[in-house]
Amino acid sequence: MNNILVIIRGGGDLATGVAVRLFRAGFSVIVLEIDHPTVIRLPVSFARAIYEGKVIVEEVEAVLIPSWEKAEDIIKKRKIAVLIDQEGSCIEKLSPTVLVDAILAKRNLGTRIDQAPLVIGLGPGFTAGEDVDVVVETKRGHNLGRVCYQGQAAPDTGVPGEVGGESKRRLLRAPAEGKIVPLHKIGDLVKAGEIIAEVGGVPLKAEISGVLRGLIYPKSWVTKGMKVGDIDPRGIREYCFTVSDKARSLGGAVLEAICTYLNKK
Repeated sequence: MNNILVIIRGGGDLATGVAVRLFRAGFSVIVLEIDHPTVIRLPVSFARAIYEGKVIVEEVEAVLIPSWEKAEDIIKKRKIAVLIDQEGSCIEKLSPTVLVDAILAKRNLGTRIDQAPLVIGLGPGFTAGEDVDVVVETKRGHNLGRVCYQGQAAPDTGVPGEVGGESKRRLLRAPAEGKIVPLHKIGDLVKAGEIIAEVGGVPLKAEISGVLRGLIYPKSWVTKGMKVGDIDPRGIREYCFTVSDKARSLGGAVLEAICTYLNKK
């Protein structure tokens, strides 16, 4: 498996769950990210390596590299390489066996079916057999993690999935444009009405009580209405620092798709 390279576009919490599962299965993994990721579940996102140089998620270490030529050195040390490459320009140079688009942008941002022998798209925006080989369902519910070889995933409804009975109210959105200054850290228990952060001097208040599960990187520039955080009403602090059930499900689906491909080969 070490000889099989998987490139994952995206380093958010769901993409990281996929990366962790594939890495543990023995695959070599490279994660591609933008220069200023806006992920909110920072403790379980390899995108954090863009800001801090390296990050460990469930004992799997990911290291930021300055160029694609350095990827092999990190892979030989049995670590995940993280590279800033928004356009995916290194994909052709590295010739991966598998390419996974886990950006979760609800639309295809440039991934093509001819970029690798097996190309997998997570969520809406992809059509199996056209721009990717395989689509993985990301919508919570009965079909979460289903591997589709034809057609598309369920369309985006714009409504956040429920966690602990809460949907829209659990999300924290910027009340104004400007730099975000956190007044709490991920893992803190917060109450409804409590000020979580300030954006351009404007307070951002929690609508529900629970544990602060996600918050965008400190001093990031955000726009009004942008998603910048997440409160988990279940109130279990440990959930903030481990891969989520949804991410594990998606990781299992990607692993299934890869194993199916390899068995056919």
